[in-house]
Amino acid sequence: MKHSEAEQLHPCLYLEVCSHNEETRLPLHTSIVLFLLSYCESKSFKVFLVRRDSNNKGFPESQRFHLPESLSVCDFVSPEGLPRLVRGCRLPAAVDESGRLCRAGLAVVLRHIIIRTIEADPSRKDVQELLGFKKTCLKACAEVSKWTRLCELGIPSAVEEHLQKPTGQAQLLPPAIVTLERRLAEPVKVHNDDKIRRQKLQEQRQRQKNGTSEGEGKPELEGLELRAALAKLAVDSVPAGTTRENSEIRKVKTTDLPELEHVFAEGLYFTLTDVVLLPCIHHYLCSLQTHTPNTLHHLPRLLRWYGRVQEVPGVLRAAEDCGFVLSEVQAPTPSLFGPPQQENRDDLLPTEGQEVTPNLHFVGGPRPTMTKLKENGIEAVFSPHPRPAWTLPWDRLPAAINPTEGKMSDIRAVRKMQQLNNLAAMVTELARPGDTIVDFCSGTGHVGIVLAHTLPDCQIILIENKEESLVRAQRRSTELGLKNIGFLQANLDYFTGPFQIGVSDTCKKEMQVLKCQVSLKFLQTFVKCSYASAQHLEGATHLRKHCMGLVDLDRAWAAETHGYSVQVMTMEPESCSPKNNMLLGRPPQRTAEPAGHVDA
Repeated sequence: MKHSEAEQLHPCLYLEVCSHNEETRLPLHTSIVLFLLSYCESKSFKVFLVRRDSNNKGFPESQRFHLPESLSVCDFVSPEGLPRLVRGCRLPAAVDESGRLCRAGLAVVLRHIIIRTIEADPSRKDVQELLGFKKTCLKACAEVSKWTRLCELGIPSAVEEHLQKPTGQAQLLPPAIVTLERRLAEPVKVHNDDKIRRQKLQEQRQRQKNGTSEGEGKPELEGLELRAALAKLAVDSVPAGTTRENSEIRKVKTTDLPELEHVFAEGLYFTLTDVVLLPCIHHYLCSLQTHTPNTLHHLPRLLRWYGRVQEVPGVLRAAEDCGFVLSEVQAPTPSLFGPPQQENRDDLLPTEGQEVTPNLHFVGGPRPTMTKLKENGIEAVFSPHPRPAWTLPWDRLPAAINPTEGKMSDIRAVRKMQQLNNLAAMVTELARPGDTIVDFCSGTGHVGIVLAHTLPDCQIILIENKEESLVRAQRRSTELGLKNIGFLQANLDYFTGPFQIGVSDTCKKEMQVLKCQVSLKFLQTFVKCSYASAQHLEGATHLRKHCMGLVDLDRAWAAETHGYSVQVMTMEPESCSPKNNMLLGRPPQRTAEPAGHVDA
């Protein structure tokens, strides 16, 4: 099926379907999106199902899926029928009405669905609460946040792998599942939770007064926290308890109040994280119950969480609407299978703090160490700038392109113009008509918008994880009437499309763009230490420059292992940026993709 232009007048969702043992099914990422759509009762999107199979001609009726009745599902789409931006990224993906702004990746798409639902119906407080405190739930990208990485990638991948071979090493819990089980055991820290904790203390003392043992009172204490959590989702919020604490309770120090137990995945309240986890954990627990029920003994907190989630209004309806029925899953009696294994498997846990900096000592400061590196042939060498006097015609460019029109100071705006001169000089030398140029980590689009205006025969794609920055860039491009520009809100790993030139104006991002491995970790550690040590030395600016040159030398070597010839040069003038190195990478042949990368 070919995607029609008329359908692009509405926001569209593109979800993947896959095949396993010649049977077409919905992967977990797709199931999660559909579950959220049903929970939100969202009708804002047209939904297209995509099978990554060029021979796909639709699916027989016997393989039609159980999809929520409220959805406007248009049809199945072949990869060739997808919009250009969607073809270049991993699914799920959402495209706005203009067809020029695409959001890709599970967390980004889910947050967008919630925001569109709230815009359509501001009374949906239960949907608003999914974004969590300060609306930051799963906002940090997986490249930065271990929690987002666990929920967006770790858990779904582990469950998908398990479901393909449910009896293969089933007794070994996946590290991602073990990490989640342990997370549910941690005490909860909730903003402004003092009132709930005092109510908990008051109930504890009342039970002691009534002679109720701690074991007998525990389910009721859990009920207090669950009541507080469910009240948060109600349209008309009510407090967790209706009675005011007595004066004795009010005098207790906050540090002496009892801790709150986990109710849901992120703590006390039901959030988007629980929506992500529920389809995954449901299928995982049901599989364990069928194939290796004794394994359930190792997941008591996950089983308890699974039961609590079912008490959230709307969850059972949404699950049934998506074709999976939530039910009670319990661990079998231990005596039937022998003594349970150790609950916490240290050998299965992901190691914390994997990025460990070695305890290196540089006797005598950075200069002796740099001398030793030089003696071994390791020295920063800078190439001459090929176009030092080249500049954009700022006096003839539209005012909206000039950084001086923004909110930055005059000095910073001038420096930004100088930085753009350097990047545009390299890109315009590399570019040819018809090229696709990708501005990685584009921010508000200073680089990409300049390139789109300067190179009208090229297609420019801006990739940025922060929605606010990308929406601002889209607004600026619309004001300028640019037609050769597209926008992708996603992590870098979600972009898979071909391109001829890649550009990034931050050194740290260059390594992600080229997906290179750092070749000399010792060297990087040394340079970080040396750079800091050189701050108070005579000639520190020169020394810091060479320290950063060594880091960029390492990056250049890493890129060369991928076939690039790389030049490390200094931007002109040097004062335009504190870290003013620029890398220009060219492949051995112009026909290769990507054909060039510029990073400052």
